[in-house]
Amino acid sequence: MLAVGAMTVTAGLALLPGPSDSAARTPAAATAGAGGHERLDGFVALRDVDPSIAEDMRYAGAHNFTRGAVDGYEEPVCLLARRAAEALRRAQRELLRGGYSLKVYDCYRPRRAVRRFVRWAAEPDDPAAKAEHYPEVAKSRLVPEGYIASESAHSRGSTVDVTLVALPARREVDMGTAFDFFDPRAHTDAPGTPPGARENRRLLRRVLGARGFVNLPQEWWHFTLRPEAFPGTGFDVPVSVAAGRP
Repeated sequence: MLAVGAMTVTAGLALLPGPSDSAARTPAAATAGAGGHERLDGFVALRDVDPSIAEDMRYAGAHNFTRGAVDGYEEPVCLLARRAAEALRRAQRELLRGGYSLKVYDCYRPRRAVRRFVRWAAEPDDPAAKAEHYPEVAKSRLVPEGYIASESAHSRGSTVDVTLVALPARREVDMGTAFDFFDPRAHTDAPGTPPGARENRRLLRRVLGARGFVNLPQEWWHFTLRPEAFPGTGFDVPVSVAAGRP
């Protein structure tokens, strides 16, 4: 969300130098699948690895800061590099024993979706989106201040936006801010975070951290499994069930 040294982060994005769009699809990881659909070799649908993890794929619908389905999201499915999905399954097993479950908001993100975010930032303001996602920041400042940028770790397949839900009601726990809230209050260790929300953030970070996920300090919901399965590579295959299956 903010510029931090040589790295810039944005809403749901970890922004690092990446390949050009012409190099986004490498033969080793993007191939033709059944029915002519492109698929991502080495990727899986999270629901095929652990169907107990809740999914609320925000960019496949209208409940996101663009207020509409985002380019590249053909179906509301979480796709991840297999190792990242399996690490989430291990984290989920611990959380279930404590009365919680993971809930993912975004997983693999095509590069065309990231480009859509940049275009959105140049469009006229939307009062409803501003009230929910960036009440204290002018939309004209979202790109200059690093909240929106042109490259995303999500496009490499080992990054996930995730929260906790309490069982059995599967109610989202208090995290202090909503997902994709463009504000310093969304920083994982933000001063002034209410005690309950602070403990929930710590629980999420502890359980995922034990499975190799590294939190982005500027976004309590953003985690990347290290080492990444496809470092330095960004893909642009649309999100669909077929893309994550042979």
